Amino acid sequence: MRSGPTGNPEGLDGAVFQGTKQAIVADWPACMQQFCLNCYNFDVFGGKLVSDDALRASWNISVGSSPKGALDCVNAWQIGLREDLKRIDVPALVIHGDADRIALFPRSGKRTPELINGSGLVVIEGGPHSIAWTRSETVN
Repeated sequence: MRSGPTGNPEGLDGAVFQGTKQAIVADWPACMQQFCLNCYNFDVFGGKLVSDDALRASWNISVGSSPKGALDCVNAWQIGLREDLKRIDVPALVIHGDADRIALFPRSGKRTPELINGSGLVVIEGGPHSIAWTRSETVN
């Protein structure tokens, strides 16, 4: 049984959110390192589309952010943003990688155009969460 965001039967199990919050509290730098690795699918694109230096720069930025803010962000994920998306009233283009490990495409990007009136969707095959970095030419 799913215990994801309220009113979201396709949401992630609530244990995912709890595990993320526990990781933030237990070891903030290690949690941010894993987050950055997953943002870029570094095991796939490291040394090809993402350098060690780019990964390190992303980690430096993320670890310098607020752990409290990160915890609050996870709480927002658990609540969900579907109602907020429905209030967008300007044309929108959703660009999402189908290999996103942070915001899983079937549960987020694929569903987003249904929530934003008049929006379009472009799926980038094999694209990770950080597609603006790994696929900048395609995104542009």
